[in-house]
Amino acid sequence: MTAEIDVLVLGGAGVDTIVHVPELPVPLADSHMIRPGIVTRAGQSGDFLALGTSALGLRTHHLDLIGDDHEGDLVRALHRDHGIALTAVPQPCGTKRAVNLVGPDGRRLSLYDATRWAETDRLPEETVRSLAAVSRHAHVVITQPCAQALPLLRQAGVTVSTDLHDWDGANPYHEPFAFAADVVFLSAAALTDPEATMRRIAGRGRARIVVATAGAEGALLLADGELTRVPAAEPPAPVVDSNGAGDAFAAAFLHGWLGGEPPRRCARLGAVAGAHACTVPSTRVAAIGPRALLAGAAEPAPGSVSDA
Repeated sequence: MTAEIDVLVLGGAGVDTIVHVPELPVPLADSHMIRPGIVTRAGQSGDFLALGTSALGLRTHHLDLIGDDHEGDLVRALHRDHGIALTAVPQPCGTKRAVNLVGPDGRRLSLYDATRWAETDRLPEETVRSLAAVSRHAHVVITQPCAQALPLLRQAGVTVSTDLHDWDGANPYHEPFAFAADVVFLSAAALTDPEATMRRIAGRGRARIVVATAGAEGALLLADGELTRVPAAEPPAPVVDSNGAGDAFAAAFLHGWLGGEPPRRCARLGAVAGAHACTVPSTRVAAIGPRALLAGAAEPAPGSVSDA
């Protein structure tokens, strides 16, 4: 059967309330005046990944548990406005939501509402199987209950990617995702030895490629046993917010990888998309398009690519 979906995204649909704070950690005070205001908008990890791949021309379908509530309406409107197919499984607990505290330097602290899911949540097996059967690739967000879908995706024969975000390399919750994916993204922020963690992911699991992003310091790429340092791309405008940068990196990397590009080139594309995302205010969503991505990737990278 010919694939009708290039990237099937599982999980990570939700709503963020953005609060700009004077600094992080937030100074203890009775109150703070927030400018430019407090804004609630749809867009969490799965939403941003789907926006990114769709903007780059990949046929994208998003599947997640979503509530019959105001937050769910925002998520559905986001997908409708951007032409992204969405299968919304009813979630009695309500749509995922979080509060993002954003500092002047663009760093953020996310506070997630832990009441918006239950241990018994499941994505319907038949829905996962039917979508996977017509997909080339699946990107699985680490939100509950996506881990239970991993064996179904493997049975369907699709390649799988995931983003472990700020995994510390020890929390067992992340391990099913880390060891079941062909391509693994994670942040180096919480890792004392990124290379050791990357090699453990590749050694214990299925990953052919592991990428650890490190913001302005670039990224580490492990492919075919070789570790390479990939420099960060120059942002096309002032950096205002890091929210969604990792998702943008992953989306552009997958765009290159599914197009047959070598891993180092994919990582360069990811770096350009991640830098672009840092110039987009957290109060809105705007993924990089293919023309801007290729133009950015064609420019000489700062420094040089060298073995780490």
